[in-house]
Amino acid sequence: MSSKDSCRSELRIAVRQLTDRCLYSASKWAAEQLVGIEQDPAKFTPTNTRFQRGSSSIRRKYRTHEIVTTPIAGVSYVATPVMEEDELVDGDFYLLAKSYFDCREYKRAAHVLRDQTGRKSVFLRCYALYLAGEKRKEEEMIELEGPLGKSDAVNGELVPLERELSTLRKNGTIDPFGLYLYGLVLKQKGSENLARTVLLESVNSYPWNWNAWTELRSLCTTVDALNSLNLNSHWMKDFFLASAYQELRMHNDCLSKYEYLLGTFGYSNYIQAQIAKAQYSLREFDQVEAIFEELLRNDPYRVEDMDMYSNVLYAKECFSALSYLAHRAFTIDKYRPESCCIIGNYYSLKGQHEKSVMYFRRALKLNKNYLSAWTLMGHEFVEMKNTPAAVDAYRRAVDIDPCDYRAWYGLGQAYEMMGMHFYALHYFKKSVFLQPSDSRLWIAMAQCYETEQLHMLEDAIKCYKRAANCNDREAIALHQLAKLHSELGRTEEAAFYYKKDLERMESEEREGPSMVEALLYLARYYKLQNKFEEAEVYCTRLLDYTGPERETAKSLLKGMRSNQSSFPSMDVEDFPPMS
Repeated sequence: MSSKDSCRSELRIAVRQLTDRCLYSASKWAAEQLVGIEQDPAKFTPTNTRFQRGSSSIRRKYRTHEIVTTPIAGVSYVATPVMEEDELVDGDFYLLAKSYFDCREYKRAAHVLRDQTGRKSVFLRCYALYLAGEKRKEEEMIELEGPLGKSDAVNGELVPLERELSTLRKNGTIDPFGLYLYGLVLKQKGSENLARTVLLESVNSYPWNWNAWTELRSLCTTVDALNSLNLNSHWMKDFFLASAYQELRMHNDCLSKYEYLLGTFGYSNYIQAQIAKAQYSLREFDQVEAIFEELLRNDPYRVEDMDMYSNVLYAKECFSALSYLAHRAFTIDKYRPESCCIIGNYYSLKGQHEKSVMYFRRALKLNKNYLSAWTLMGHEFVEMKNTPAAVDAYRRAVDIDPCDYRAWYGLGQAYEMMGMHFYALHYFKKSVFLQPSDSRLWIAMAQCYETEQLHMLEDAIKCYKRAANCNDREAIALHQLAKLHSELGRTEEAAFYYKKDLERMESEEREGPSMVEALLYLARYYKLQNKFEEAEVYCTRLLDYTGPERETAKSLLKGMRSNQSSFPSMDVEDFPPMS
């Protein structure tokens, strides 16, 4: 059997098993990867080519090298035996409990299975109790604090579940799904080390449960924690590592791993979306936009991840495209958090910040842990000059994810607006530690160092240098480096950076005050260095302007003519202003 056929066979069984245990999100993920496996061209039929159209263009465009191997080629593949199902002794009770579970009657489902001892029944009973506790916790939070408030409400089922699942694990009568649930309970109770161990046992014994991998990834907050995991060599491990690399901001490693997986899962929409996320973190907005456009052509009713697409359109100020996306999301499912964020971005781009906040609040009512909505709402409050509300929104974001550099950056901006520059610097340092490749963060920190309250110009210079090395798209760093060196009396360094800034402006065909400033400084610098030919070049360019810089250039040319008798004879009046 070929590797692709093996993956396909495993996933088909996994989809049935995960669905049977009511792990629907994991089942959906597995099914998406199943249809994402490249089909044998000889087996194509009009029905099974439905998902294949269009995707190959993305693969060709965004792969850095051609992948001809499959995820399980070249490694020691450890075959994981398919779980044996329980005998049908509990079948009728299980079917009834599953029906109650699907109707969200969790306590009722657990009650039906109270006397059943089969592993599948035990898992569904415990899982139903866990979700009943989560449902009651959400209700208490709304009753006590409102939908966006903080609350100390806890899942009341955690303690008895931990006791029962711990006993089952010690007795060796727990299955991989029970281990997953046990890990989930331990994580919520704060026992992260034991939770990591238990979840590791779960994924090694049953690697197709993506929910277990996701929980394990959330416990690997450092590279050392990730490297300490003793994972079996299964192709699901590559999906996990790619996802973990993304969370740890190892974007190039993440992209390499996903490109590797494309060798088998060449038409997986999930992988394409994850590649777009990594490219988004690297600020490759054109590539991200192309991927999302292709995803929408292949899956026109997709809402998942489309809020990130709206962020790209917002950053590129593509008003019509964002308007179309917002209308599309509203039509498909207006009560999805992603849809609310897309509409919020649309109103923000229109400058209607109050309406934008309303939709971000709606997203948070649907999912109070929706990180993107907290951060974007903070940005809107900054625009509205409501700094206390902005600080609160950003703090809620970092409470959910302490590694969200955008929220730390937002906190820095808010405190800077309040004139509290030492606090702002602290938060900018946090953001730049988490995302050292983003030039905007280095520039924000440099500008903070430049303020009168701090006036730490040497540190500002270091930050601007880092920004210049991080592809400063806004073209701020070089100009500020030139100005700071000039202010500190370092004429040679200032001339170096003015020249580099001038070259960049010329290559980008940009005009403006920064170009005039650079030309004036370089003309004066080269005149003082008695390099009259270079000085003449910059003065000549200044004569094309109509402001006071033209008169300054004339004065410099006359001064150089008087200092050097061999200076070419010319009438400065012969240089007409630029029309």
